[in-house]
Amino acid sequence: MSDAAAAPQRAPSVRLGLKENWPQFALLVLINAFVGGMVGIERTVVPLIGAEEFHIASTTLVVSFIVSFGVVKACANLISGQLADKWGRKRVLILGWLVGLPVPFMIIWAPSWKWVIAANALLGINQGLAWSMTVIMKIDLVGPKSRGLAVGLNEFAGYLAVGVTAYLTGYLASEYGLRPTPIYLGVAYAILGAALSILLVRDTREHVRLETAAHAHQASPISFREIFVLTSFGDRNLFAASQAGLVNNLNDGMSWGIFPLFFASFGLAVDRIGILKAVYPATWGILQVATGPLSDRWGRKGLIVAGMWVQAAGLFLTGATSHFELWLVGSLLLGLGTAMVYPSLIAAVSDASHPSWRARSLSVYRFWRDLGYAIGALSAGIIADQFGLSAAIGSIAALTFISGVVVAAFMRERPH
Repeated sequence: MSDAAAAPQRAPSVRLGLKENWPQFALLVLINAFVGGMVGIERTVVPLIGAEEFHIASTTLVVSFIVSFGVVKACANLISGQLADKWGRKRVLILGWLVGLPVPFMIIWAPSWKWVIAANALLGINQGLAWSMTVIMKIDLVGPKSRGLAVGLNEFAGYLAVGVTAYLTGYLASEYGLRPTPIYLGVAYAILGAALSILLVRDTREHVRLETAAHAHQASPISFREIFVLTSFGDRNLFAASQAGLVNNLNDGMSWGIFPLFFASFGLAVDRIGILKAVYPATWGILQVATGPLSDRWGRKGLIVAGMWVQAAGLFLTGATSHFELWLVGSLLLGLGTAMVYPSLIAAVSDASHPSWRARSLSVYRFWRDLGYAIGALSAGIIADQFGLSAAIGSIAALTFISGVVVAAFMRERPH
């Protein structure tokens, strides 16, 4: 009796769409800004801490903190979808924030580079769980018609925060030193993100059930192993998206570790490095407000292919020049290209996945994508040690161009 009476009351409360769910959607946008800010505290100052405070001469060792971050984040992404389906999205989001709370304190107090590497392992878990959940929950809320818009707004908030924080930390470092003042921003982000997630976020599994009920029936249950194979190389669209995501974050991992060292090698001051390090993710973040919805209208493939090639152009320009103004143009091109690619890839994976296993497919895609951080930082560090920083940037630019060719050859546009 009570269940029957409760059912009609519950049904109207769960609806799909941005308009219907805007308070929770907006809250998740804000929370993802704090998630992005946690990475932003490291974009300018942490490579310089390794080189200047710990006197690490090897580029490969300096970027080792990005390798630890990328490997752990990739693995956290891989299990995030499974955990989300079993535990619920909110619990995984909160877990991600609890793991991230010690990160800024470890960087502030680090007596050796090993502490920074360990802090970035925790940051990888924080990003893998918390960022994954903000993406998945927004996609859950809006339904199939506005996935590009949902992803665009999510990534806008995250990467705008990365860019703003990279600029602020560069400015603070020029005024007060590399530690501890710039890292205090991370303390604020971690506390606010955890508090909002615990107190105000609501789970979205009921929205998934509502969409699944209206979706074509899945013929039989599909195991995580089957989803991993399908997303990695079994489906041509999912394969194309996964390799492009890996290369996209491969060049981002390279730019994270190599660019500050490259710019500093020409005598550029840390506040000016902060500007360059801010322009790329800020452009990436802001333009996703437009590129996400455009992928809903124009389709995913064209934006992805063109975006990879625009990124390659920005990287070639940066590595081949030695002037701040040209580096600024290169950073703008890199941000534009990434904005074209990032929401389109996540939306493309969502398009090719059944609602009943979409979260797990996204987790596999994000595993490959964020493994790119580690591969990019490590390979670029080795190339830089052997052939120089410019050669490392140019090599990654060429790989980025080739990845766009692969998408052009393999991906098939899906009707909307």
